[in-house]
Amino acid sequence: MSPYDPSAFPPFAVTVDLVVLTVRRHALCALVVRRGEPPFQGSWALPGGFVRADEDLSAAAARELVEETGLCVHDPGSPEPGNGAHLEQLATYGDPKRDPRMRVVSVAHLALSPDLPSPRPGGDANSARWAPVETLLNPENGGREDEPPAPLAFDHAQILADGVERARSKIEYSSLATAFCPPEFTVGELRRVYEAVWGVALDPRNFHRKVTGTPGFLVPAGGTTTRQGGRPAQLFRAGGATLLNPPMLRPEV
Repeated sequence: MSPYDPSAFPPFAVTVDLVVLTVRRHALCALVVRRGEPPFQGSWALPGGFVRADEDLSAAAARELVEETGLCVHDPGSPEPGNGAHLEQLATYGDPKRDPRMRVVSVAHLALSPDLPSPRPGGDANSARWAPVETLLNPENGGREDEPPAPLAFDHAQILADGVERARSKIEYSSLATAFCPPEFTVGELRRVYEAVWGVALDPRNFHRKVTGTPGFLVPAGGTTTRQGGRPAQLFRAGGATLLNPPMLRPEV
């Protein structure tokens, strides 16, 4: 093995940034934190932070989520009860000028979960909240007075856009949409997830036919509910399928 001199290469830091998505009030929302320290002090940003020397990336992502927001991410295959979340790596961002402090490479993660609680700030964040994705991605359209201003700090608007597109595309061909639902849900509740993520209205009858006719997508939970009002609706659970055949194609808008 040839000699290796670490000092021959410039140092750089590695961070994790989190695109945390949930559906609240029938709208796709992302978690943002107000930065309490420079750079971009006072600006809204995605939660995240530096990876420790003895830490792998997924552990860093989970730790940062707890430290900055008080929210926990669990393996969706874990039997633990509570607010479990789907977590996956999204992409890597390494523009040399993305952080004014030094060369920083960020490995972004995408986390999805149903009805996540109100976050609490921590770490270098002095406030945290959910905000509609459309407000964050389209700052020129403005927003309500109580919504976070845009643009986001660093390159977080691009990271958020990539995370949203990942979610929108993956629910076409995978069962990822069920990660936004409670353990037992109705077809109507699942349809509202698709509508919120895609930003379109879907025909209820066609949607019901597609999802119940796709092998392994949904399995009956053996009960009904009236929590959405009206007549009792059948409850389902996510089936064992990870890929949908045929896929749920996104309507053209």
